[in-house]
Amino acid sequence: MTAGQILALIGLVLIVSGLLVLRRQHPVWYWLAFGAPAKLARIALTYRSVMEACGLTEPPSRLRLTIAAATNRTPSRMVPRLTRVRVTASGLVLRIKMQPGQEVHDFETATERLRHSWRAYAVHVSALSPGWLQVKVIGYDVLRRVVMPRAADPKLLSVPVALRSDGAVHTRDFRAVAHELVMGATESGKSVYLRGLVSGLASQPVALVGIDCKWGVELAPFAPRLSALACTPEEAADLLDALVVEMTERYELIRTVQRLGPGSSPESMTSDIWGLPDDMRPVPVVVFIDEVAELFLTATAADEKRRDQMVTQLVRLAQLGRAAGIYLEVCGQRFGAELGKGATALRAQLTGRISHRVNDETTAKMALGDISPVAVLAATSIGPDQRGMAVVGDSSGGWSLVRSPLTELADAVAACAEHAHLTPDIPGLEAFRPAAPAKVFALAPDKD
Repeated sequence: MTAGQILALIGLVLIVSGLLVLRRQHPVWYWLAFGAPAKLARIALTYRSVMEACGLTEPPSRLRLTIAAATNRTPSRMVPRLTRVRVTASGLVLRIKMQPGQEVHDFETATERLRHSWRAYAVHVSALSPGWLQVKVIGYDVLRRVVMPRAADPKLLSVPVALRSDGAVHTRDFRAVAHELVMGATESGKSVYLRGLVSGLASQPVALVGIDCKWGVELAPFAPRLSALACTPEEAADLLDALVVEMTERYELIRTVQRLGPGSSPESMTSDIWGLPDDMRPVPVVVFIDEVAELFLTATAADEKRRDQMVTQLVRLAQLGRAAGIYLEVCGQRFGAELGKGATALRAQLTGRISHRVNDETTAKMALGDISPVAVLAATSIGPDQRGMAVVGDSSGGWSLVRSPLTELADAVAACAEHAHLTPDIPGLEAFRPAAPAKVFALAPDKD
């Protein structure tokens, strides 16, 4: 080989190596620079043949048959019309107009065939309006290395906490889904999800309340930003009683506002705190319960009596708390009907469901069984090496695979300390206000 050929070969090797490094370290840049143009070209060149091979065409209309007969030609089948293509940081978004006789289910059943035909990582189909649908062609594994997009101005009680497998952001919106059940085995990433949620809420004008019966090892580091904290079942029982009293007082406030005079307008009526005037509206409260099974476990008859009282108060908060601005985030490794009376009643009130990797199928069924059997299968398929991966479902039957970004404990603690001045004073919870430590020491890595 000549010197010029050797230099050219070395240059080619360097270019290929650089592209491989770029693809691994900065997949978004690689996708926008090289992956998206190649994928656009493939879809443009193979669109009709792929639609025909996947069975997504319809017989020609009568007008086409008439024109074909008049011109002595063979009429072609009608193909769904691709009207718009948009490039995103994770893939392509296709807007398609379906042909008469087609439905969204036809495309949903063909997603795997479309994925292989277009050499995509994943394909997601969703309906837009009658006759129109959206197809997301995902170019790479967006959950392998989670990079959250730059957040816009935060909305009250809304926190972006994870990235979905279709590249969209999963947001925990307490106003839309008041209560949520978060399940996950040891080393599943449940605590990382909780840290991200606490960090996001720390900068908002809300009260954070913690119930951590593992002697506070999970939630005590966030003490500067907590309005109340219970670290034992005995403290949890008293705190839940105080929360029910607070909820009752807020309902009394709403009833007071509802006693309006004859000349009052209907718009001034309200059935929750969000319809109250700003100067009268109490601060919303988010209650974090870590390891909920500890509230159900008993060893003596006295424990059973306390357990029944705690579970009753917890179910009352889940049933009535939304209108009073009290929201629950219930976390645990195990949750099943065998925990005892009230477990199923509590689960029924927790609309949001998140299941990380679990140790048994029963827990996944308790979290997602009433949403979708496929979601249960997806949750039980999460491996030990996929920390932070979870299945998110809601009562509408929809579910998606998400992964939380890594939030270090030190970062969450720093966020709570930075916004400690935002911690509201709630007189009914003042007895449970934790003393903020003078210095926060780094804790050993948690196991969740």
